[in-house]
Amino acid sequence: MRIKKNSPLWGNIYVVLTLRLLLVFAIYTISRLLFYLLNQSLFPDMDAGYLLKLMYHGLLFDASAIAYTNSLVILMHIIPFRFRYNSGYQKATSIVFYIVNTIGIVLNLIDVVYYRFTMKRTTWGVFQEFENENPIGFFGFIFDYWYITLIAIALVLFMVWMYKKIKVDQSSMRLRNYIYYPLGLVVMAIIGYYTVGAMRGGYTPGTRPITLSNAAEYVRKPEHRSIVLNTPFSIIRTIGKTRLARKEYFGKEELNEIFYAKQQLNDSSTLFNQFEGRNVVLIIWESFHKEWVGFLNRDIEDYKGYTPFIDSLASHSYVFTRAYANGRKSIDVLPSIFASIPSSETPFVLSHYSGNKINSLASILKDKGYNSTFYHGAPNGSMGFSAFMQQAGFDSYVGMTEYGNKKDFDGHWGIWDEPFLKYMARQINHLPEPFLASVFTLSSHHPFKIPSEYEGVFPKGHIPNHEGVGYTDNALRNFFATASQEEWFDNTLFVITADHAVDGFLPEYKTAEGAFTIPLMFYAPGSNFTGFNDSTVVQQTDIMPTVLSMLGVKEPYISFGNNMFDPNTPHFAYNFYNGAHQLIEGEWLLQYMNEETIGFYNVVEDRFMKSNLVDKHPALQAAMERRVKALIQQYNNRLIDNELAF
Repeated sequence: MRIKKNSPLWGNIYVVLTLRLLLVFAIYTISRLLFYLLNQSLFPDMDAGYLLKLMYHGLLFDASAIAYTNSLVILMHIIPFRFRYNSGYQKATSIVFYIVNTIGIVLNLIDVVYYRFTMKRTTWGVFQEFENENPIGFFGFIFDYWYITLIAIALVLFMVWMYKKIKVDQSSMRLRNYIYYPLGLVVMAIIGYYTVGAMRGGYTPGTRPITLSNAAEYVRKPEHRSIVLNTPFSIIRTIGKTRLARKEYFGKEELNEIFYAKQQLNDSSTLFNQFEGRNVVLIIWESFHKEWVGFLNRDIEDYKGYTPFIDSLASHSYVFTRAYANGRKSIDVLPSIFASIPSSETPFVLSHYSGNKINSLASILKDKGYNSTFYHGAPNGSMGFSAFMQQAGFDSYVGMTEYGNKKDFDGHWGIWDEPFLKYMARQINHLPEPFLASVFTLSSHHPFKIPSEYEGVFPKGHIPNHEGVGYTDNALRNFFATASQEEWFDNTLFVITADHAVDGFLPEYKTAEGAFTIPLMFYAPGSNFTGFNDSTVVQQTDIMPTVLSMLGVKEPYISFGNNMFDPNTPHFAYNFYNGAHQLIEGEWLLQYMNEETIGFYNVVEDRFMKSNLVDKHPALQAAMERRVKALIQQYNNRLIDNELAF
C-alpha cells in the first residue's frame, strides 16, 4: 500500500523514526562507496558484482553501529509520552541526531585517508596509540586532505537538509489515553527488541554479538574486510579491548634461540611423512574436559568416567595425557588449533589484530591439493565460526542452514550431535580426496539437554555436564560406526580434542593447571599407530605443526606451537589465566604477571598446587621466565607487525 505524502502516516512518529534511520543507512552506504572509490588502487580485481555483495553485507555492520550510536535518538522517539510531539522536544531530538551522526560521518571519512597508512579500519586502540600526542597537530589533516573535509561538510549538510524534510505531525496520534499508553509500551518493547538485535547482529539465542572478525565471512581476501566494515562499528567493538604493547625483552638472535615462531619442519620427527596423502578429520568436542575420560584418569581409584566409546577408541590410538587448551572459551580454540595462534589477554578473533593475514592448516594443505570443509551444527554465523573459517582458507562451511532439517534442532544451540555427525559422515563421501574435514560438536553445552528418547540412558553423574557428555560420546560411536563403512575411512587420520575445559567435579581439576586440561588423541585406522604418552606437555597450538609434519609438509609457516613428536623441540603449554601468563613445561607451572613471576609449582608432585615455590628453584624458574617472555614478545610483536604468515 502506498502512503500518500499528505497522509497522517507520514507524520507518525514511528514512520518518522524509520525514515530518519534509513537516512543514516544511506549516508553510511555513501561513505562506504567513497571509501572504495577513493582507495580503488588498494583493492585490485574488484568487479561490480562482488563490490555490490560487499556493500550489501556491510548493512549488517551498519545496523549494529547505527543502533549503538542512535540508541538515545531511538529512545527519544519511542518513549510513550505525548510531549515527544512538542516542537521543543523535537528540536532537542534533532540536535542529538545531528551530533551522533556527524561523528559517524567524520569517522568513516577519516578512514578514507587513514586506511592507506594502517591498511585496516580504525579501532579504539588509536586513542591509546595517540593519547600522549598534542591533538592540535592533527588539525593539519583538515587542510592536507581538504577534499575529504569538503565531502564531510557536504554529507552533514545533506543529512540536516533531509532530516528537516522528515517532520512529526503533532496531530497524527489522536488516541485516547487507555489505548495510547498501552499501545506505546508494546511498540516500545518491539522496537527495543529489534534495536538490541541490530546491535548484536542477530536474534538467535546462540548468536554472539558480531565483531570485526565476522566481516571475513563475506570476503575473498582479508583486506576486503575493511569495505564491509564501518569505522564507528570498529571503534565500538574494540572499546575495552587492550592493544598489545611491543616487547623487547631480547635481541632478535637470542629471541629466536629461546622460541622461534617460524617453523621449517624436517625429518627429525619419528612420524615425519608417515601419513602423507591421508585425509584428516579433526573432531573438536564442546566442553570436553580431561576429567570426563576414564582412560585418562586411571590413577584415580575406581574412576570410570563418562565416555565409554572414547575409552575404547583410546586403546587403538596415540594418546597424550598431558594436553592443554590455550584458552577457556569456544572462540579461543579455532585460531589455536587451525592457525597455531594462542589466546592471550584478548581472544585473537576479538582483538584489534583479528584482520591480520594468517596461515592455517587449511591454507597450507590447500597447496598440497587438500579440499577443506568445516562442520558446525549451530545456526550459520554462530560465534563467528564461519567468518574465521573463511579467513583461515577453508573451502566450505556446513552449518544448520545446509543441514536443512529443523526437526533435529535442540531448541537452543543447534542440531543435536548424533544426527549432525551422521550427516557429516555421509557428506564427507562427496569430498574429493585428500580432504581436511573438521567438526565442532555442541550438545555437551549448557543447558546440557539431551533428546527425549535418551532420557535415563546415560549416567547423570555428579553435575549436569555428565549426561550430555555421555550423549555426545554415543553420538561419536555412531559416527565412527557409519564412517568405518566408507571407502575414505582407512585412509584418514583422525584427531580428537576439545575446545576448552570446564569446571568439573573432581578436586584434582579445580586448579590453575586442571582448568586447561583436555583430551588429545590421534587415531589412524589400519595402522599400528598407538601409544600412551604421559610425560610430554602438548597444547592446541601444537596440532597444526604436528599434523603438517605427519603429512610430510616441509614448507615454512608461522606457528606458536611445536611438533609433538619432534624430540629436538621444546614441549610446553601456554595459556592466560586470571590476568597471568601461564606456562607449563615438564613438571612445572609458572605464572607471570606484571613483569614478575607470582607462582611456581611442581604440578606433578603437587597436583593440588598448594605449595608456591617462587624463588625456591632459581635456575628452573629463570629458564621458564625466559621462555614465557620470549613467547609474549613473539606474540605481541608479530600481531602488531602483522607477521602471522609468510
